[in-house]
Amino acid sequence: MRLSGFFRRRVQYWIRRRQGADRDPVTFRRGRIYVLPTRLGVAFGLMLFGMLLGSLNYANNLGLGLTFLLASLALVTMQACHRNLEALIASEAGTEPPFAGQDAVFQLALTNPGRLARCDLEASTAATINDPVSIPAGGETIVKLRVATRRRGWVVLDRFEITTRFPYGLFRAWAVLHPGRRCLVYPRPADAAPPPPPAPGVGSAGATQRGDDDFAGLRDYHPGDPPRHIAWKAYAKGGELLIKEFSGAAEPVPIFDLEQAQGADLESRLSVMARWIVDAEARSETFGLRLPGLEIPPQPGPQQRRRCLAALAEFQAVEPVDA
Repeated sequence: MRLSGFFRRRVQYWIRRRQGADRDPVTFRRGRIYVLPTRLGVAFGLMLFGMLLGSLNYANNLGLGLTFLLASLALVTMQACHRNLEALIASEAGTEPPFAGQDAVFQLALTNPGRLARCDLEASTAATINDPVSIPAGGETIVKLRVATRRRGWVVLDRFEITTRFPYGLFRAWAVLHPGRRCLVYPRPADAAPPPPPAPGVGSAGATQRGDDDFAGLRDYHPGDPPRHIAWKAYAKGGELLIKEFSGAAEPVPIFDLEQAQGADLESRLSVMARWIVDAEARSETFGLRLPGLEIPPQPGPQQRRRCLAALAEFQAVEPVDA
């Protein structure tokens, strides 16, 4: 077992040194596709060797003919297995930051520029293997590579393989990619977080929200404005998105401060702040963030949520973890 693991690591190191880092997109040329017989292929070869010995021993021409026919079939199968990967194009298709403890999902687009379908393709990392997929001629498919995460920060997809055993399963052809793709992992929101401290009458940057007492007029829509303030009647009449403004007492704008978060250590305090941010965005509230050396002004919307969670994820984060 140790010997096989050592041999596998040496082969991976040799492939990495031979190919280097990959730049998106990657085309599978002949020189980067590797082929070896599977266990079934080894058993098939031993069977052919036994048939050859028996046919020679008994001078059986019919047996020799069958042996050479099956050997020819094996050679054609090896070439077809190699061709099933040749000229495929792999390119990045985006990823969405997860919370710590969830899987980071790296999306990979596989494009088949040829005139023949590519069958039974598997994408795999060191820990997971995806179900086989097939790509029609001139088509494309999206493959998702899942990497487990344990803590916040950056996770790196340093290596993965595209494998096929088509047809018959006698040979395994594979191509190795080293994209070095990174995905940011947000801190996991605390399950039971205390409510954030009451916001002062005015945020640190002097930002306030308008009250909801009296209607004051309409203004142009800006990305991140709460949907509940959209003037839908005006939109139905003129087709233009407008926002209703109200006059009255100003509402305090919360700025979530790390010094005000309660927790046993830094990670638990960041988890509490992540819960505040997720809940505030779900309520369409305006909020800001304050960390040592960084302050994000109050804004509403999903973009503010992503900006603040990313700041928490990168705050004194450890080095990226290879996957």
